[in-house]
Amino acid sequence: MSEAPILRDTARSKGRDALQKNIQAALALAEAIRSTLGPKGLDKLLIDDDGRTLVTNDGVTVLETAKVEHPVAKMMISASSAQDRVAKDGTTSTVILAAEMLQNAWQLILQGIHPSTIARGFRKSEQFVLKSLEEISLQATEDMQKTVVETSLAGKGHSSMQETIADISLRAVKMIDDGESIDPTKIKLISQTGGPVEESSLVHGLMLPKKRIASDMPKEIFEGKILLIDGGLEKRGVKGDLKLNVTDTGVLESFRQQERVLLKSQVDKLVEYGVDVLACKEGIDDDIRDYLVKNNIQAFRRVSRNDLNMLSRACDAILVNSISTSRLNDLGEFKTSKNISLDGKDFWVVEAVGKAATIIAKGSTIDIIGEVERCFDDSLGVSVQLIEDGEIVCGGGASYVALARKLRRFAETMPGREQLAVEAYADAIEVIIRVLAENAGIDPISSLIDVVAEQTNLHSDYIGINLTTGKPANMLDLGVLEPKGIIKQALIGATEVSISILRIDDVLWAKQDIEAPAPPQSDM
Repeated sequence: MSEAPILRDTARSKGRDALQKNIQAALALAEAIRSTLGPKGLDKLLIDDDGRTLVTNDGVTVLETAKVEHPVAKMMISASSAQDRVAKDGTTSTVILAAEMLQNAWQLILQGIHPSTIARGFRKSEQFVLKSLEEISLQATEDMQKTVVETSLAGKGHSSMQETIADISLRAVKMIDDGESIDPTKIKLISQTGGPVEESSLVHGLMLPKKRIASDMPKEIFEGKILLIDGGLEKRGVKGDLKLNVTDTGVLESFRQQERVLLKSQVDKLVEYGVDVLACKEGIDDDIRDYLVKNNIQAFRRVSRNDLNMLSRACDAILVNSISTSRLNDLGEFKTSKNISLDGKDFWVVEAVGKAATIIAKGSTIDIIGEVERCFDDSLGVSVQLIEDGEIVCGGGASYVALARKLRRFAETMPGREQLAVEAYADAIEVIIRVLAENAGIDPISSLIDVVAEQTNLHSDYIGINLTTGKPANMLDLGVLEPKGIIKQALIGATEVSISILRIDDVLWAKQDIEAPAPPQSDM
């Protein structure tokens, strides 16, 4: 029987051949970011189509910047991006773990074990290690928190930079913590070139690069009401091909006067509502400025939509289309609203009833600022996890080795071929300590063996690799700690994507869209 007509212009790979190609693509992707893992990891120089350069060792940034066509590679990048959204760290680990799981799975497939059997073994392994992760976790103390955030920044900049970013990020998250949930969107990041990273600072409240529209408006207002407009306070222009033949200048002046009356009527509504501060997405007509000043209303125009949304959340206000459609319950409240000058630039600072914070990130160059912003983004995510959950585990590969040891003992209790899959999973998660050692110029195999032996002899789950000395050490004593949620999400993401790839036994490539990749030379 011939191929169905629908597949006539389609390249197809099936069975073991398809799986081999998919695993090869996953390994190639992992290899591209493998050297960035850990505090001793190296940087990547990224160049876009316009010739702009970016130096970073952030795994997800490298992957999302690269042009990748292979669908399996895209699945891996998607898993890394999900890790970034959920945990803000561990993006490189997710990809490396998934690739190692697939490589170990391939060795089992060559021995005649069916992918479905391996997938079941991987799923049982995931369930076991997630349960075991709870057993080896610790509750972070107040003194540990900053250390944990600094660990997440290891390898990104120098030590004083890491300390500054960790301290500010942690204080910013605590500033917006209301005891129920933490909304990181209440933290605004402002970048300024010039000056070292250590001069970065934290402001209580929202700080926006805006100046009130008139200097004789109140400079500072305490405990007032704010109205946010997704529009402006301007004269309405005439739309369409309408032509007016004005024979008397008094007629034109009458039009203008009527427009001013309409604008004043909107200000009258603000006065009626008791509005102290007005923020508009669009412009505010100069003709109405004096009337706003007369009524002691502090006004800001051309405020971005993102900033208006942040003000809305912080002040518990509703963003409305216009003053005329606004209602009294659309107003928000604030503690202070003031204009300040910083480094020769004007800013509007709002200390809201709802908690909010602004980080002023500094860097000497545009390139440095870009990396500082990414570091702040990561550290804020880690800080949120740390404050919300509070549970931590030891870094330096200690937790992965401990989980692998426990998993091997679990494998011994399992009958059938799934036992081999569980053992393969245990081998796979040990890849983290091997890559950490490798990137530090230390023998990866010896490091792994030494850490396993030390954990076994001391009955301790806290022993990892000291990347400075190359010897096993207690990570708790060294302060090498990370949130439990990062490892948890990395294991979940890596397991999910590896199982998904293992279950693919047929790949169809439309010839008119993309050519099927050449079969790789297998060394597995």
